[in-house]
Amino acid sequence: MSQANPHKPQDQYKKQIPVVVYEPDSRVRHPIRFIKEMWYDLLASRELAWQLFQRNLQSQYRQSILGVLWIFIPPLVTAIGLTFLREAKILNLGETPIPYPVFVALSMTLWQTFIQTFNSTMGAARTAKGMLTKLNVPPEAFVIAKLAQILFNFMIQLIPIFFLFVWFKVGVSWTILLAPVAFIHLIMFGTGMGLLLGPFSCLYGDVSRAIGFITRIWLFVTPVIYPQPRSGIWSILVSINPVTPLLVTTRDLITTGDITNIGGFWLASAAAFITTFFGWLFYRLALPFLVERA
Repeated sequence: MSQANPHKPQDQYKKQIPVVVYEPDSRVRHPIRFIKEMWYDLLASRELAWQLFQRNLQSQYRQSILGVLWIFIPPLVTAIGLTFLREAKILNLGETPIPYPVFVALSMTLWQTFIQTFNSTMGAARTAKGMLTKLNVPPEAFVIAKLAQILFNFMIQLIPIFFLFVWFKVGVSWTILLAPVAFIHLIMFGTGMGLLLGPFSCLYGDVSRAIGFITRIWLFVTPVIYPQPRSGIWSILVSINPVTPLLVTTRDLITTGDITNIGGFWLASAAAFITTFFGWLFYRLALPFLVERA
C-alpha cells in the first residue's frame, strides 16, 4: 500500500495562487500606456470629484454668516479703495478704456481666480496624498473638485460686475462670446503651475510661504490695477509676464473687443497647454512617492 505524500495538497494549493512579480520598471518607459492610464483615470474621477466639490462647498460656508458674500467682497473692496485713491490723486494709475471701477473690479476678479486656481491646485496634491494612503481612487478627482469650486466662485463674482457694467453704462462687444476661451487658457496656466509645484509644497513648507510672497509681487507686474504700459522698463517686465496677455485678452474680449497683443496671447496659451500637460505628468509621477513618505 503506497503512502500518501503529505506535501502534495500544499504543492497543489501553491500552484493555484497567482504569483505577482513587481519589477523596478518606471512608467515613463511606456509613455503611451501611461498617458492612456491618466486619461482613463480622468474620466473615472467625475463621480468622486462631484462628491468632493459638494463637500468642499458645504464646509466653506458651514460656519459663515455672510456665506457667498465673502466671494465677491474682496474684489469690490479693492476696487472701491483703489478708485478712491485714484480720484484723490494719490495714485496715478493712468487712463483706462472703461470706467476705472469696472476696470479694476473685473481685473481683480480675473486675477484672484487665477491665484485661487494656482493655490488650490497646488494644495490638491496634499489632499490627495492624505486620502490615497487609505483609498485607491483617481488622483485627478481632487484637482477637478478644486477647479469646480473655483469656477463656482467665479460665477458668483460675476454678479456684482454685471451690475457695475449696468451702472456705469459700459457696453460689451460680440467678442464677449470668445472670452471664455481666453479665460480657460488663464485657468489652465494656473492649474499647470499648481500641479508642478504641488508635490514640492507637500515636502517643503517653505514652498507655500515663498509662493505667497511671490504672488504679491506678481500682482504689481501684471496690469490688474493699471492699464498695460507701452514704454519704459516697466513695460518690458509686464510684457514678459505670461499672465499679462492671458488676463488682458480676457478683459479686452469682455469689454472693448480690441485685442492688443494677439501674438503674446497665443504664445502664453501655448505655454499654458505645455505647463498643464507636464504638470499633470509630474503630479501623477510624484504622488506615489508622496504617499509612500506619508
